[in-house]
Amino acid sequence: MEPMPSRRIMTRGMLLLIVTMAWLVAGDADAGGKKQEERLFNLQKLEMFVDNLPHIPTLHGFHSVNGVLKPKSLHIGMFFKKWKFHRDLPATPVFAYGTSKRKATVPGPTIEAVYGIDTYVTWRNHLPSKHILPWDPTISPAIPKHGGIPTVVHLHGGIHEPTSDGNADSWFTAGFKETGSKWTKKNTHYVNKQQPGNMWYHDHAAGLTRVNLLAGLLGAYILRHRSVESPLRLPTGREFDRPLVIFDREFRRDGSIYMNATGNNPSIHPQWQPEYFGDAIIVNGKAWPRLTVRRRKYRFRIINASNARFFRFFFSNGLEFIVVGSDSAYLSKPVRAKSVLLAPSEIIDVVVDFSKSKSKTAILANNAPYPYPSGDPVTEENSKVMKFKIKNKSEVDTSTIPKKLIEYPPAHISTSARTRYIAMFEYVSSADEPTHLYINGLPYSAPITETPKIGTSEVWEVINLTEDNHPLHIHLGLFKVLEQKALVKTEEFTDCMTKRNDAVKCNINKYAVGNKTAVTAHERGWKNVFKMMPGHVTKILVRFSYIHSNDSYSFDATQKPGYVYHCHILDHEDNMMMRPFAMVK
Repeated sequence: MEPMPSRRIMTRGMLLLIVTMAWLVAGDADAGGKKQEERLFNLQKLEMFVDNLPHIPTLHGFHSVNGVLKPKSLHIGMFFKKWKFHRDLPATPVFAYGTSKRKATVPGPTIEAVYGIDTYVTWRNHLPSKHILPWDPTISPAIPKHGGIPTVVHLHGGIHEPTSDGNADSWFTAGFKETGSKWTKKNTHYVNKQQPGNMWYHDHAAGLTRVNLLAGLLGAYILRHRSVESPLRLPTGREFDRPLVIFDREFRRDGSIYMNATGNNPSIHPQWQPEYFGDAIIVNGKAWPRLTVRRRKYRFRIINASNARFFRFFFSNGLEFIVVGSDSAYLSKPVRAKSVLLAPSEIIDVVVDFSKSKSKTAILANNAPYPYPSGDPVTEENSKVMKFKIKNKSEVDTSTIPKKLIEYPPAHISTSARTRYIAMFEYVSSADEPTHLYINGLPYSAPITETPKIGTSEVWEVINLTEDNHPLHIHLGLFKVLEQKALVKTEEFTDCMTKRNDAVKCNINKYAVGNKTAVTAHERGWKNVFKMMPGHVTKILVRFSYIHSNDSYSFDATQKPGYVYHCHILDHEDNMMMRPFAMVK
């Protein structure tokens, strides 16, 4: 599809000026006239499974006073430092979260919070004036007037007030010297009154999310509810209950992170490309690490923190995953699976029973093509994730796999307040290369068109008119996936949508009649991200209240700057595949 003329916001003169700026920003990435590819580190020279899996540092979002848990205020900074991703790779310049530069890590410290106990965080930007990666000023990023790197933190999966949600335009530079147009306050407030489960925090600055995460600004967040979770008797403790934060990276010979400095449409976007992929698979800050395990059950909270890579995880020796949670919520009962597919930003909470292994080692592997689903097959490097060395001795294991987990009150489609159609578009240049992506034919900056009512449910029919699988993430709301149905006469329907941008007027019911794809068993619970299949209509039921009680929120969700929903392929999100929405009473 060609971009519609009415959607071109910049004049030719403005574009030329910005293109020149972009080359100035990324210019030193090719210093010396050498091509980037010639200076890439040969990953085949890195021996796999030589570094131990690190324990990510933990910060408690609460403190105890005479045995009573109380709210706590944390101060977490963003620092420029060097990080060792592999024993034989030179130290890598990164941006890292931590309570000090010395303690900052990639990923950042895991924040552990407790249900009903407020956590306050002051996020402080200590980053330098210039980014360590090339970025593209033509995709409407946050650009401060006086230099510095804009950042803002979003707690992914969190249910909290808009002023603490990390809006893309609520960014700030070092020392809060400059702030974005929707800046609200220095101290974020996480009320922790939602269902227990797994979340992660990461940068969310407009147009810079992809480079800020690539630089290292991400970390895990766990919300615990002892009275609800303890009876489940799942594996617990620092050794047997561990987050696995997984992402891909590419490196230069000097150890620095490689990111392309030239775009696929350089005359339009001098640096932006539609997806970033790296062949080194990083787990908890180490490339292809190893972990020695005992013959018993372990719990792994797996986060796909990649920019664009999907992972289809499986074990080389046939071990199975026992899935107990998806994204930020428990399932109603455990689901056993030989493989699990995770899109960028998805979380899966699994138990692995190593006592069932017939071998002394197990490789956690990946076979998802990239881009997903119709891209290149995996290579030797990106098909391996980490290695488990399994001890010989059997032992008594008091942890269990319960028959039932947590059953949340149902949300019936018959009670939904309304149906919305959410269409995903991709636009290409005359060379048939992607230029930008819109939701409902609108850029992020267009006025709000979705205004859900607090305490209600809505049906969203998500129409993917592109060739990519897009992981849709909705802030604040959680949803259940009801149906995935293929479109027929796709080109005819796409042509109509391109011209009219109205699913009803284009007779969506006439085209959404193709084959149905069953929702995978472990994805039938409450989600905050889901993989929208290309050429399909995916029907979801979105709930705008607490799912564990169906109660209204404990804060005013109607405040500005509101919330957003977007594709969580970061390169898409940064290039307009995001829309705002506002809650109403």
